[in-house]
Formats: sequence, C-alpha cells, structure tokens
Amino acid sequence: MTKILIISGSPASVSRTAAIASFVSNILVEGGNEVERLSVRDLPAEALLHAQFNHPEIKKAQQLVEQSDALIVVSPVYKASFPGILKSFFDLLPEKSLEGKKVLAIASGGSIAHLLTLEYVFKPLFSTLGAREISQGVYLVDSQFSYSGEQLNFIDLQLKERLESAVLELQTSLNLLINN
Repeated sequence: MTKILIISGSPASVSRTAAIASFVSNILVEGGNEVERLSVRDLPAEALLHAQFNHPEIKKAQQLVEQSDALIVVSPVYKASFPGILKSFFDLLPEKSLEGKKVLAIASGGSIAHLLTLEYVFKPLFSTLGAREISQGVYLVDSQFSYSGEQLNFIDLQLKERLESAVLELQTSLNLLINN
C-alpha cells in the first residue's frame, strides 16, 4: 500500500483548496492508498514564522513528509505564487526531504494568467528539495468549478477529467514502483 500525503497550502479553513484536496483524497482512497492530509494553516503560526525546526508540530509534519511515498501539493495562487504560509512550511523541511518521492502540484487561481506557476514556482521548489519525479501539474481556474465546504462541483467536465487523470497517473506510477 502506498502512502500519499496531500498538503493543503490555503490559509483559509474553508476553501477551494480544501475541496480540491478532498476530491483528490477520495480518488486515492478508492484506489487503495493510505492517504494523510496536512493543512499548513493548522501548524503553529509562531513555529512557522520563527522557523522553529524543532517544534513538536513541525517535527510531526516533517515525519509525515518523510514517511510518504508521494506528495500532492494543493494550493491557491496569489499574485503568481503560492501563499507564504506554504513557503514557510517548505522552508522548514530538511534539504533533500523530497528525494525519492513522486510529487504532483495542483493549483487554482482567478485566471489562466497564473498557469505557469506550476512550472516556474512549484517545480524549482520541489527540485531544490530533491524531487526528481515531478508529475505534470494541474491548474484550475476558479470559473471552471465551484465548491461547498469540501464538496467540489465541476462546471468544466474536461477539467474534472484532467484532474482525475493526473491523480490516477501518479497512483499508477507508484503501483508500478512498488510492484517491481
């Protein structure tokens, strides 16, 4: 059984990001994976702000990353980048903490103008942390879907297919790795 960690980068408790993370989690659980979810907004703000690497909650989050076979990072995009709270979390991960892990970024934003955030922001970050298997990310424009709590509703069904396909490709590549 593969262990997949979904990291939610939204600073809000109820958000598009949480709904996307829930949708992705459901696909993975149905596929027989062990899924953990980590919302960076639930980590202690002071520990993030003051880079307290040894804070118990930060250590626990670092262990979740370490114990996972793959990470799916779901994040909103603000001003062509991801939220600072998510960056603060990644800054607290040990160097090369993503080595040997598969990584998929899923981002959402107000317009297609921020699509390249996947290539120019997330990929370099993941690469710096040692990831070498970075899946083709998925970008969702806010007008293509709606949400209610953690329920995701697709206006654009091609978007739903792209998202499902990306998640299933990650799952398949993990299964191939484990079965070999």
